[in-house]
Amino acid sequence: MLVRTKTLGFLFSLSIITYLDRVCISVAGPRMQADLGLRPQDWGWVVGIFTLGYALFEIPTGAMADRLGARKVLVRIVLWWSVFTVMTGWVTGFTMLLVVRFAFGAGEAGAYPGATSAIGRWFPNAQRARAQSVVWTASRLGAVLSPLLVVPIQQRWGWRASFWSFGGLGFVWAILFYFWYRDNPREKKGITEKELAELESSGAGTATHHADWKGALRNATFWKLLVMYHLYCWSAYFYFSWMPTFLQKGLGFDEASMKNWSTLAFLIGAGANVVGGMLSDRLVKRRGLRFGRRMVGASGLMFGGLCMIGTATTSSPTLAATLLCLGILGMDMFLPVAWATSLDVSSGHGGSISGAMNMAGQLGSFISSVAFGYLVGSYGYSMALLPLAIGTFIAGGLFLTIDPNQSVFTRAVASE
Repeated sequence: MLVRTKTLGFLFSLSIITYLDRVCISVAGPRMQADLGLRPQDWGWVVGIFTLGYALFEIPTGAMADRLGARKVLVRIVLWWSVFTVMTGWVTGFTMLLVVRFAFGAGEAGAYPGATSAIGRWFPNAQRARAQSVVWTASRLGAVLSPLLVVPIQQRWGWRASFWSFGGLGFVWAILFYFWYRDNPREKKGITEKELAELESSGAGTATHHADWKGALRNATFWKLLVMYHLYCWSAYFYFSWMPTFLQKGLGFDEASMKNWSTLAFLIGAGANVVGGMLSDRLVKRRGLRFGRRMVGASGLMFGGLCMIGTATTSSPTLAATLLCLGILGMDMFLPVAWATSLDVSSGHGGSISGAMNMAGQLGSFISSVAFGYLVGSYGYSMALLPLAIGTFIAGGLFLTIDPNQSVFTRAVASE
């Protein structure tokens, strides 16, 4: 087994634990709202405040992963979020919950940029979308496991116990990762010269210069990447923050049906990540980087947006839930392609650029989560979904204009 495959195994398990902890609050949402007396507007702030803390610290933490390496940065992140997962189970009111969730988000910031930085050091260009698909597939598997584990725990011991149960997983991962992983592939025992040559010939590894942020801010590709991902996250975060509540309160499903639909959606998303990453890398080899990234990413976003528009406008609860599941299929085909693209344009600064992209995205998650609660109060659940869906469709059109050959730090364009 290649050493980089084992590295990807650690990133896979990291992503599962991340979403177990992250989606736990979404699944627990209906019970928490009832127990703590939270209105839809209040819940919008609860799920949104996490993404605000997350967004504010994405760029500095992603840049730290590029500069210091993913080893130290990811261990710190995992230990931090594990503590605040446990603390979520101790909250007694709205204000305390906001503080804990903001701190949770601030501490978890940089997890995926850190993983992206590691992929940039360990994987050649033509394998990066597949590597990203493995990481993001794991996130969906974590989301699948979350309702399957959280609902029985809640039913027996209450919603607080679910947070206490999940908090310890991250501590185990952090210890194992710290002693096994190395930021520089040459420092890892067991790696072959063939594997090293493949990495070096493709330009994988650490950046050799400081990130030119002034140049990036003047670069159209950089801003397209940020705006596109910002709009995508309006809908994407809905699945992790509001979907269980939407299924129960908006479509009228009971808790058991909610669990089944949520599980189905994230299983579809897991498969879509695999397909999207593999298809993109295959098209890159056959048709070039621009075609391979654009075709898969843009079509996935547009299809996802159309499905969510259908969810918002149909009167059938079953059809609405079905279209919701198809929506995540399209959007999750796009996801590994987006993160591979952030590496393509980064000139070795994958943590920094993916951090900037995800910062813009999580600001979208924050705005949409809070806005969704107010829109529900004024227009109902289905109509509140419509702006999110339209934004996703627009993001697909914007992704068609992003050239992954264009570095955000230079004006030079690589050849096909």
